[in-house]
Amino acid sequence: MGKKKTNYTTLRGLILAVLVVLSPSVFAADDGGIVKSRTCPDAKLFSNKLITDVCWDCLFPIRVMGAKLGGGSTPTKAANKTMCVCFDNAGVPEPGIGVGYWEPARMIEIVRESGCAPSLGGMSLPGTNRRHQGTTGADDGDSSDAGFYHYHYYAMPLLLMLDMFVSSGCFSDGMMDFDIMYLSELDPTWSNDQLAFFTNPEAALVATLPALAACTIDAATAAVGKVVDDMWWCAGAWGNLYPLSGVTTTSGFANMTSLASAKALGALHRRGLAVRTMGEDAMCQERIIDPMFTRSQYKMSMFYPVAEAESSHVIGETVLNWGWGRMIPAAGEDALYMIWRWNDCCMTY
Repeated sequence: MGKKKTNYTTLRGLILAVLVVLSPSVFAADDGGIVKSRTCPDAKLFSNKLITDVCWDCLFPIRVMGAKLGGGSTPTKAANKTMCVCFDNAGVPEPGIGVGYWEPARMIEIVRESGCAPSLGGMSLPGTNRRHQGTTGADDGDSSDAGFYHYHYYAMPLLLMLDMFVSSGCFSDGMMDFDIMYLSELDPTWSNDQLAFFTNPEAALVATLPALAACTIDAATAAVGKVVDDMWWCAGAWGNLYPLSGVTTTSGFANMTSLASAKALGALHRRGLAVRTMGEDAMCQERIIDPMFTRSQYKMSMFYPVAEAESSHVIGETVLNWGWGRMIPAAGEDALYMIWRWNDCCMTY
């Protein structure tokens, strides 16, 4: 009798678990048929926050004909040409002037709940599986400390969306509006370190103590706003970039979500889904496939839950400079980052 009772109790527990997962208190559909999650926050992306919570000073400096306008730093590998020449489809040369600027080009959303989309009003994206839940990790001093986050990669050409001044010759990749470009829930390598290793075998080259120790140099330079691109396996003070999966072995909300964002950009570059827009060879081309992640091309600013409205940070920069008080318990434990990308172009006549 005892054995049957135990089986009945187990079966009842499984039924209750299924009911909890499928309960309408977790998911609900609004009048338009859009499925929203009760546990997914709304970042209110398309509201007045699109003006007030964006670091507009981060557009600077702007480089025109080699002259730098405004304060701030430019990437060391950025083009610095006064005049330039591009060729049209017929091979006719078109002279122009060199222009470089920081462009708000992408948005990365780092979430724990599979399918949760704070940038889309807290809706639950279709085709996701709630069994693939993320975690912020536990502070127990063992393997449970590792966190796991999903990410959603959006096109965010903010200058074009707001009809701000952008020359037609300086469109970096042809994206014209806000759009979903990649979902980690559909990528098996993001949730499995071993699969990530086989798709990025170069990880074996940097899985050594000397390579990990060298990242302290990258962390020190990132603390003052500089990035060492030659240390492609490092993510500064946030940790090691490899493996290119959603597992983060660092601690703290700002560290973990930032490292997940850097891993996502690295993985997208390896697949040719993120492009290089920096350098003299990029001035006349919209897309240059660069499988190696050039970190100095990017900088980031948190948009949600607590916006960096007056500053930005380079990839790997210590959270001591920018990350204090960025998490709101329960209401703001997911993150949105505005991705600023340096764009070199030839503004032709």
